[in-house]
Amino acid sequence: MAAFDTVIRNGTVATASDTFKADVAIRQGRIAAIGEAITDADEIVDASGLLVLPGGIDSHVHISQPSGPGIVMADDFESATRAAAFGGNTFVMPYCLQEKGQPLRAALKDYHALAEQACYVDHSFHLIIADPSDSVLGQELPALVADGYSSLKIFMTYQDLALSDYEILGVLQVARETGALVQIHAENYDAIRFLTDRLERAGKIAPYYHGKSRPIAVEREATHRAISLAELIDVPIVIVHVSNREAMEEIRRAQTRGLKIHGETCPQYLVLTEEDMQGLNMEGAKYVCSPPPRDKASQGACWEGLEQGVFSLFSSDHCPFRYDDEAGKLTPKGRTSFRWVPNGIPGVETRLPILFSEGVGKGRISLNQFVAFTATNHAKTYGLKGKGSIAIGYDADIALWDPNKTAKISQSGLHHGSDYTPYEGIEITGWPVATMLRGKFVVRDGQLVGAKGSGRYVTRGKPGAVA
Repeated sequence: MAAFDTVIRNGTVATASDTFKADVAIRQGRIAAIGEAITDADEIVDASGLLVLPGGIDSHVHISQPSGPGIVMADDFESATRAAAFGGNTFVMPYCLQEKGQPLRAALKDYHALAEQACYVDHSFHLIIADPSDSVLGQELPALVADGYSSLKIFMTYQDLALSDYEILGVLQVARETGALVQIHAENYDAIRFLTDRLERAGKIAPYYHGKSRPIAVEREATHRAISLAELIDVPIVIVHVSNREAMEEIRRAQTRGLKIHGETCPQYLVLTEEDMQGLNMEGAKYVCSPPPRDKASQGACWEGLEQGVFSLFSSDHCPFRYDDEAGKLTPKGRTSFRWVPNGIPGVETRLPILFSEGVGKGRISLNQFVAFTATNHAKTYGLKGKGSIAIGYDADIALWDPNKTAKISQSGLHHGSDYTPYEGIEITGWPVATMLRGKFVVRDGQLVGAKGSGRYVTRGKPGAVA
């Protein structure tokens, strides 16, 4: 009987702190040994010329989420997690949306039913708190945090989701008492409403004006206010999907003052701009997301935030809709105003290749930073034990990367449920060629070999600060 089930030989291992040549031995789904010339295994995988990286953890994805009357999200848990695996990911954290008046446990029951036996990679849920009633804050939420649902998301914008400052403080207080971590979507709802009404009255209704309705000042003000509210309660928060220098600088100033403020950015803020929403007819709708893509200077600022560690998390904010579909981006109401265009873009499969190519490949960030931004920091921040690194005793969640493989991002080569990618035509150097979940291949040599349902729900511990 062999000592190990699988050994990955001759590869270059990278963690958030080290890069080294080594063999990685796997037994019963976990990494059992890391060393040289390990050969006693049932299967030897030759990783010559490849990088051996921890599978990506995407802690910001939307899957099968209610999106308004007549609007249907393009990905269910099967298609989204399949796409995630092809993109080198082994774990996703979708959102469980509480609708107004709905008990949190009822919402969770619905989402668990959708995910059960459907996932190719592991998953856990963030709770979206849309109705912070006394019973939710006093009873439901503390009990759910104790059960391992240890992260929440709240919104400062969107009808039926935006919370008042008073309500935000109530959620933050519960987070302090329970040890939960709160993500905040920071945009000023009243300012957006005001600007949207004014643009519509002026006849400026094309998708391009989505960006004009949510200028940088809207995000900067809300970021400052969110940080101030967190400071009042003395509780850590995550400012998600930061798109520009002004918001990034608010986070940097808070960190400099010793506040526990985590920052996150996304691919759309590194490679897209507001000009992409200028497409003829409704083509610009393909790029409508919030916050919107900005300008080249904002791209540079977001890279600076990664390079200097102001941002510790790099997520996709995968929120997919079909384009050529009246239940998606071409909803009839969307033609009457950008206000009604479904808000979000696909990106779970392309997140890692874009950051690797544009970041590591072009010398903006190191390979070790790449691992931290895409896996290790997510595990540490959100309480995922035994995930996010190549280490003995950790789950053998591994992506094998060819750092020299070149490809052009194309919808025809992707596996999500949407019918387009906003990153069409971007040239990539460096691509994941295989993905393993707990020692079993999910994707190998460009083929799906894992079984639907092999991905599991994982209960998380209390969130911890990024080291």
